[in-house]
Amino acid sequence: MSTSERTTARVLASEIRSGARSARTVLEEHLAAIDAREREVNAFNLVLADEARIAADAIDARVAAGEDPGPLAGVPVALKDNMCTRGVPTTCSSRILEGWRPPYDATVVERLVAAGAVVVGKTNLDEFAMGSSTENSAFGVTRNPLDPTKVPGGSSGGSAAAVAAGFTPLALGSDTGGSIRQPAALCGVVGVKPTYGAVSRYGLVAFASSLDQIGPFSRTVADSALMLEVIGGHDRRDSTSIPEPAADLSSVLDHGVEGLRIGIIEELSGDGLEGIADDVRARLHEAVAALEAAGATVASTSVPSTVYGLSAYYVVAPAEASSNLARYDGVRFGLRVDAPNAGDMNSATRTAGFGDEVKRRIMLGTYALSSGYYDAYYLKAQKVRQLIKNDFDKAFKDVDAILTPSTPSSAFKIGDKSDDPVSMYLNDIFTVPVNLSGLPAISVPAGYDKNNLPLGLQLIGKPFDEQTILNLSLAIEKRANFKKNYKVWWS
Repeated sequence: MSTSERTTARVLASEIRSGARSARTVLEEHLAAIDAREREVNAFNLVLADEARIAADAIDARVAAGEDPGPLAGVPVALKDNMCTRGVPTTCSSRILEGWRPPYDATVVERLVAAGAVVVGKTNLDEFAMGSSTENSAFGVTRNPLDPTKVPGGSSGGSAAAVAAGFTPLALGSDTGGSIRQPAALCGVVGVKPTYGAVSRYGLVAFASSLDQIGPFSRTVADSALMLEVIGGHDRRDSTSIPEPAADLSSVLDHGVEGLRIGIIEELSGDGLEGIADDVRARLHEAVAALEAAGATVASTSVPSTVYGLSAYYVVAPAEASSNLARYDGVRFGLRVDAPNAGDMNSATRTAGFGDEVKRRIMLGTYALSSGYYDAYYLKAQKVRQLIKNDFDKAFKDVDAILTPSTPSSAFKIGDKSDDPVSMYLNDIFTVPVNLSGLPAISVPAGYDKNNLPLGLQLIGKPFDEQTILNLSLAIEKRANFKKNYKVWWS
């Protein structure tokens, strides 16, 4: 068995549960990897080495006593730093949450720990998850481990980089408009955005509440399926949580794709669409051939309103952010800049605490919600959102899943798009329609570009049909020959 195979979450958990390896040994190997490259990559805002050692030793003690610690026994896991952790700083990579330690764990954190996972740290992100490159952080820029001159994507760039660099086999991110799938594609790992309501958001610091979802990063499709099983299922503390148990995904994984119907969205993948790199088109065509060889049928389909996805998203998401971020006022928690009166204190705190991109989106959202502009912008954007959902519903009458690129190109250089917000936003062209529609989607590594940088493809499924897109992704994973030449630090 190769080193890369031995470092998958499934294999590690199996070996630790059987006593073949110790959780402490596995943890120390990953902490050593962090020590070796974290200064260069900057994936973490906080590494919890001592706490992780205590947790790993507890796992080993349970195994020695004949107990089963759970399906993720001893597996190191990283958490995006917008998920609450009891007594541990949760910053959202923002100065405004300086010094804040939540008094509770997010539901996903509770479930990971209950399954035996060992939390090793909190990962860097674009402040409050607003960005596509992980350059908008009070903790500095995260770099792509495959090429440190490039971005890892965002906003969950720290989590994607942690998995790609071999710091952890698994990580959690959040996805509001592509913040799991886009960095997964740029870092060459698997990233899943579940159906809206399939995974509890209790304890996730809100960006845009009608769009946010938590999902996994992993090196393999099978590991993402396992992590979804662990974190999914109903949570009474989340009013948007669907009252259904977590889906059994592992037992139906690798059931094949014969007979499945795959659609290629004409409006997002057509040869006449500008801005898509030739290498991306080539990997898309190769994936089509691979899926057809595996027994699926692939045909063009139309989802016309997806071309308005970016426009609608950048009204809806900032509007919700404007409301959600109003709670950071210098009074209740986090940063406080003293001033002669409450109004000045509030203004000074928010000015000092929020970064430029967050301020930009708050202003956009406040404007869209303001008197005289609500109907022209926010209400119209919500109508477009419904059109997008309706168009997806129509398409799914004829297909079982939809295949698109995850990103228009491979990872771009750090600083290239920092001064051009519109250019940065265009990186989410393939991903935001999924969030607006509440659908599940996955980005799976599909090969490289001419510069040997990874490229990902996105599979979109029907609501609560993660099973189908996971199986299709597995077919691509097996046939894309991605891992064969993948020069990673953990292989």
